[in-house]
Amino acid sequence: MTGVLRVGNASGFYGDRSAAWREMLDGGELDVLTGDYLAELTMLILGRDRMRDAFLGYAKTFLRQLEGCLGTALDRGVKIVTNAGGLNPAGLAAALGALAARLGLTARIGYVEGDALARPDALTANAYLGAFGIAACLDDGADVVVTGRVTDASLVVGPAVAHFGWGRDDLDALAGATVAGHLIECGAQVTGGNFSFFTELPDGGHRPGFPIAELHPDGSSVLTKHPGTGGAVTVETVTAQLLYEVAGPGYLGPDVVTRLDTVRLGQEGPDRVRVTGVRGTPPPPTLKVGVNNLGGFRNSMTFVLCGLDIPAKAALVRGQLEEAVGAEGLEFTLARTDHPDAADTEAASALLHVHLRDGDKARAGRAFSAAAVELALASYPGCTLTTLPGDATPYGVFTADTVPQDAVAHVAVLPGGERVPIAPPARTAALPADPGAPDRTAPDRTAPGPTPPHPTAPDPTEPDRTEPGSSADPAGADRAAAEPAPDTRPTRRGPLGELVGARSGDKGGDANLGVWARTDATWAWLRDWLTVDRLAALLPETAPLAVDRYELPNLRAVNFVIRGLLGQGVAASTRFDPQAKALGELLRSRLVDLPVDLPAGEDLT
Repeated sequence: MTGVLRVGNASGFYGDRSAAWREMLDGGELDVLTGDYLAELTMLILGRDRMRDAFLGYAKTFLRQLEGCLGTALDRGVKIVTNAGGLNPAGLAAALGALAARLGLTARIGYVEGDALARPDALTANAYLGAFGIAACLDDGADVVVTGRVTDASLVVGPAVAHFGWGRDDLDALAGATVAGHLIECGAQVTGGNFSFFTELPDGGHRPGFPIAELHPDGSSVLTKHPGTGGAVTVETVTAQLLYEVAGPGYLGPDVVTRLDTVRLGQEGPDRVRVTGVRGTPPPPTLKVGVNNLGGFRNSMTFVLCGLDIPAKAALVRGQLEEAVGAEGLEFTLARTDHPDAADTEAASALLHVHLRDGDKARAGRAFSAAAVELALASYPGCTLTTLPGDATPYGVFTADTVPQDAVAHVAVLPGGERVPIAPPARTAALPADPGAPDRTAPDRTAPGPTPPHPTAPDPTEPDRTEPGSSADPAGADRAAAEPAPDTRPTRRGPLGELVGARSGDKGGDANLGVWARTDATWAWLRDWLTVDRLAALLPETAPLAVDRYELPNLRAVNFVIRGLLGQGVAASTRFDPQAKALGELLRSRLVDLPVDLPAGEDLT
C-alpha cells in the first residue's frame, strides 16, 4: 500500500498524562494511536502485582483511559496498538473485550504473546519481541492490538509493516520506521518535554503536545504534532529524543539493526522535522531478555546537619549507626547543600542520606529506622531527621540476558482466536567482534584519536576504547603527530550548557549520556574537546567506571555509555538520581572554558 501512515503516541510510560488518549483522538487525523507503558521498572511492578493476583500483570490505567474513547477510535477507524498487556496480554485483551461489550461496542481485539520465558529463579523474564506479530493482527482486521514485552519501537514498526507490506528483507524501511518508533515512544519528550532549552519553546514548555510520525513507503518519516498543541517539533527536540537511552550507532532490534549514524534530520516547516537516510542491517541471531528478581529489602533515613563541623557530624552518625546495627549493607551519602554564613536554617544545612539493604526484612526495617531515631537526643548538636521510622520495602534487581531468536514462541492471537506463529528472521548477522573491549573492572580513560579515512575506518558500531600505544593501536607514538593542535583560541568561563544540549537515561545498571552541539562550529570544538577523560573531570562519579564513547556526526553529537553507574538497576539504586535522568543537566551546569567565538545557538521562537 502507498500513501502516508499517520501514527500518534498517547503514552510514554505507566503513569503518563491520563488525558492524552482523548487529546490525540480529538486533535486531528490519525491512522494508528500507540501507547507505551513498559520499562524495566514497570515489569517489576507488574510482576509484584501478579504475585498478589494472577489475573493482573497488565497496566490497569489503560483500561480506564480507553473507557472514554474506545468508541471514538472505532468510529474514526483509528487502530490502537499498545504494550500495556505487560505480563498478561491475554488478560488485558479479555478485559478490553468485556469493556467493549459493556459499552455496547464491537471491537476486534488481537494480542501478541510468547515473550514470557520460563525462569523459575526469576520474578519476571521477558524477551523483547519484534513487530511482525503486531502486523499479523492488523492484517487480520484488528481494531486493537495488545502486546507484552515487545521493543518500544515495534509499536510503530508493526503498523507500518501491515500498511506498506514490508517483508523481513526491507531492512532500510524497517530501520526508518524503528527510528520513528524510537522518536515517539516517549511521548512528549520529542515535542519539547524534558528539553535542555525549554525556555526557548514558544509556550515555555508548559504543556507539550504528544507526537505524530508520518511514515512513508520507503521508511522515511516526518515528526510532527497536532495543530494548536504546546511544545515544538524541531531538529533539536528530535535530536534530544534520538539520543535517549541508546548506546552505539548500531541500534539493536529483533527485526533490524538500525544505523543511527545514517539518520539525517531536516526542518521541513513549523513543527515538522523530516527523518531520512536511515539504513538497516540484518538483526542479531539473539533477542534481549529483561530479567527481574527480588533483591532483598531496603530502608532509608535522612539526617539534617546544620552549621559548623558538617563532616564531623556525619562521621559521628556513621559511627553510631554502624555500632547499633552493624556496618554491612549500610550506605551513607552526604549532600553538601549548606552555604556558609547562611541567614536561615535550610540554607545552612546539609543532608546525610543513610540507606540499608539486607536480605533480612527485620534488620532493614524497624531495627534500622528506630536506631536512627534513637540518636535524636544523643548525637550531634541540632540533630533532626526528615524521615519517620518505618518498615523496609522489597527492591528489585534487573539484569539483561539473551536467547536465540528461534527459541522464543512468538505468537499472534488474531481477533477470531486463531493462533499464528511468527517465524524468526531467516537472515541474521552476528554482532561485530569487539577485541578492544575494556576491562570492566577498571576505568577506560581513552581519549578519541582521529578517525582514519574510509575504508580503513573502524566499524562505527564499535566504541572508542583503544589505549594509545597498545598492540591494538599500531600508530602508537605517531598518534600525537596526527592529533589536532591544542585549541589556543581566547576563552571565557561559562556553563557548558550555553553551547550544548544533553539527554540522559538508564539501561539496567548502565547510564547513557548524549550531548549535542547547537551549531557546526560548536560541533567541531566539542568533538575533540569532550573526551572520556574530560567527562571524568566534569562528572567525577564516572571516573572509576568503564565508559564507552561514540560519535554521531550527522547529529553533531557524542554519546557516552557509563557502565555500572546505576548499580543493580533503577529499582535497587540508592543514587539521588536513580535513573540518571538529570545527569545531562548536571554536565551542562559545569563551568568550563568556552571559546569566545562560538555562538550559543538560535532561539527556537
